[in-house]
Amino acid sequence: MAQKKPLFFRFIRRCVKAVYPKIGHQGLENIPNEPVIIVGNHSQMNGPIACELYTPGEHSTWCVSNMMFVKEVPSYAYQDFWSQKPKLLRPFYKVFSYLIAPLAAYIFTRADTIPVYHDSRILATFKKTVTRLEEGANIVIFPEDDTPRNQIINEFRDKFIDVAKLYYKRTGKEVCFVPMYLAPKLRTMYFGSPIRYCATQEPAAERKRICQHLMEQITAIACSLPEHTVVPFNNVPKDQYPTNRRAGTVNTTCAVQNAK
Repeated sequence: MAQKKPLFFRFIRRCVKAVYPKIGHQGLENIPNEPVIIVGNHSQMNGPIACELYTPGEHSTWCVSNMMFVKEVPSYAYQDFWSQKPKLLRPFYKVFSYLIAPLAAYIFTRADTIPVYHDSRILATFKKTVTRLEEGANIVIFPEDDTPRNQIINEFRDKFIDVAKLYYKRTGKEVCFVPMYLAPKLRTMYFGSPIRYCATQEPAAERKRICQHLMEQITAIACSLPEHTVVPFNNVPKDQYPTNRRAGTVNTTCAVQNAK
């Protein structure tokens, strides 16, 4: 079960909460009254921050393990957060990535996180996730990769779905995945229709079916909202941020959604 956090961490959390905009909720009725896996758009650092502060109920968030080790933070943080910044600013961000390393590792190892490894240790990630589900906590995952799907989200890595298989083996229960669209500019997280894992289906087919549903739901939610700036997964300059109405792949989806 979740333990009381250290005093310094609680101080940092209060400071962040004091300056970060309050995030509201819509669609809470779509979250079943059972432990679920919430899957959302990363929205750069907004996803982890907003979900740490404002996800309802007890929860743990998947966090890439590189951000939990001081020596690994600089290279990962620079590549993931700032490598697409203007060239003149990149040397500053390289230095900054080293400066933040101790604090970043401290925060991410003490927040309600589960370290995600990209090697054989991924089994430890899955086991910890299943344990937290058994304890009654929800799990929050941001599975986008670098491949754009549309102007709302990037494609999802799909192996996280396999957690459901391990959870079923341990408990005999088929977990629900709940799509979540975070709109920082609207200061709201929106929850869409859940989809339940089916243990009798072939794993690869389930990964595809569930990911497709989640990506389509998140896109549809975004398209149904008033026009707003979308904070993308990739850390591009702000003048390149899209809107949920920009012409392109999603435009047809938005038109169909708004016609309903």
